[in-house]
Amino acid sequence: MHYRELGNTGLRVSEIGIGCEGMTEQNCSMCAKLFDLAEKNGVNYFDLYASDPELRSSIGKALHGRRDKFIIQSHICSIWKDGQYKRSRDLREVKPGFEESLRLLQVDYIDVGMIHYCDALDDWDEIINNGILDYARELKAQGKIKHIGLSSHNPQVALKAVESNSIEVLMFSVNPCYDLQPASEDVEDLWADEAYANHLTNMDPERQKLYETCQRMGVGITVMKCFGGGDLLNAELSPAGAALTVNQCISYALSRPAVACVLAGAHSVEQLQESINYENASESERDYALALASFPKISWKGHCMYCSHCEPCPKKIDIASVTKFLNLAQAGEKIPETVREHYAVLEHHASECIKCGACEKRCPFGVAIRENMTKAQEVFSL
Repeated sequence: MHYRELGNTGLRVSEIGIGCEGMTEQNCSMCAKLFDLAEKNGVNYFDLYASDPELRSSIGKALHGRRDKFIIQSHICSIWKDGQYKRSRDLREVKPGFEESLRLLQVDYIDVGMIHYCDALDDWDEIINNGILDYARELKAQGKIKHIGLSSHNPQVALKAVESNSIEVLMFSVNPCYDLQPASEDVEDLWADEAYANHLTNMDPERQKLYETCQRMGVGITVMKCFGGGDLLNAELSPAGAALTVNQCISYALSRPAVACVLAGAHSVEQLQESINYENASESERDYALALASFPKISWKGHCMYCSHCEPCPKKIDIASVTKFLNLAQAGEKIPETVREHYAVLEHHASECIKCGACEKRCPFGVAIRENMTKAQEVFSL
């Protein structure tokens, strides 16, 4: 298992994490099986958005004796009321709901306390103004959560939260189809048939800005909806008109700026194992570029996907990294020192480009790579 830094939290998290969607199956007996497999394979991160007391209790039992093996991402504002899940902004419900989650999980603290499911700008304002954010800060001061996070599907909302310096971790929906869609306060719009009725071209700029801003500001991203609820794995259901593999979906998500962990939903031990197998997959099995380039309904023409199909460069330039640092540098008013430093330590720089054009002939997306190398040389003076 490979591990990544979760933004500036200091946490090192496994690239593959566990979502909680399938844990309630078989009367929650799936929990122990999934955690056994996770521990065996070095998976150390999981998300718990669900508030079902039986599920929380089952996870608590599964964690018993091995709390130190796992980093918990659990949600504030996800409560259980009248026998069902509810998202609440009422502190009279939120506070006892969180305390109950600690008790059922049999833990003293949560590593990442997620403010649950914020997809509207006025909802983010409510979180700030009605005490929810203050409560999260209070929990952090008490040591009951170590880091504050937010879960969202809306890039406008997520960006506002990130730029406010209020959150350290963002749980966000990342996959090749969602990334084409503009912000919406209704998550169903991301997958609506009419949204894909016409041929779509290139990533929504707000999403790209979000990922790059997270990278610049040290906000780690944990990924939900990597497989689009399984639809991306099925040619008949995928809005792209073609299927991707598990390895391709995970590879795409992990190649976005700031992404540290993909939370793989699993309805069986076998499904979780399939996601874990990504760690031993070959480069050709992980390669998503040719698949994306062949999608009948979608095009990423002219947009670098950091896939490295442009290489090898005769001057040994890491073209994908240079392009990523260029995009990060251009995302803000000034170049962050971390970006400048990371670019500086690359073994070869854009200034060494001889403009041979071999890279552009290999790029599946028609990116103007030589132009990017010229820009990078100007921006970084290297």
